[in-house]
Amino acid sequence: MSAARDRARWSASTPTRSRTLASEKRVEVNALHPRCRAFTLIEVLLATALLGALLIALNYFVFSMAEIWGVGAERRLFEQHVRAVTREVDTMLRTAALPPVSNDIPIFAREVRLDNGSRSTLVTFELPQGSPRLPWKTAPLPDVVCALTQQPGKGLMLYWQSRLEKDFDDAAPRAFVLSAFGADLKYEYLEGDGSFWRVYDQLQRDNQGRWRMPARLRLSFAHNDLKAETTVTLPPPPGPLPHY
Repeated sequence: MSAARDRARWSASTPTRSRTLASEKRVEVNALHPRCRAFTLIEVLLATALLGALLIALNYFVFSMAEIWGVGAERRLFEQHVRAVTREVDTMLRTAALPPVSNDIPIFAREVRLDNGSRSTLVTFELPQGSPRLPWKTAPLPDVVCALTQQPGKGLMLYWQSRLEKDFDDAAPRAFVLSAFGADLKYEYLEGDGSFWRVYDQLQRDNQGRWRMPARLRLSFAHNDLKAETTVTLPPPPGPLPHY
């Protein structure tokens, strides 16, 4: 009888103890993982306002930087163009003066027939290896004779022709635009036994009627309200090779 009562008492207390243990586990789980909840309306509105303010500030920064970098962009591009063309002319003249040269004087005066049919005496030089700037079907032509001039409405022009062409003596040279912004080309001579400079619009002759080369070329560029002037020094003729 006593054993039966103990078993009945144990059976009656078991559900209570199970519920107590389950409740304790739920408390521990809730403590470790707090219940997730959705954002309130105030939080959503505040986040939207902050995001909008951030986007406005970002757009203002981007447009401000674009405006800063855009100021003077045309002038910078114009100056880069002027420097590039001046460097190209200087490089071609120095290349023509490198020994060995086909002529005793690497830079000389030569009468050239222009694309408008007129003839003019221009500063002329020869590029033994040609130039990749001069358009041709395949590889650049060698032994290219070049003449530099400025033509109104066209810019700074380079007339060129290869000595290897069959009609070199009869055909007119090709015209290549070095710079559409080339406004003028002048020739600077050192006069008075080197005591002062004088600028001319055309090549000058000496007392014996021979063409003489200037010491420098003055290149003028213009684009809208932008203007620039540069000078290119003509390299001297190469001296004789040393004897070993």
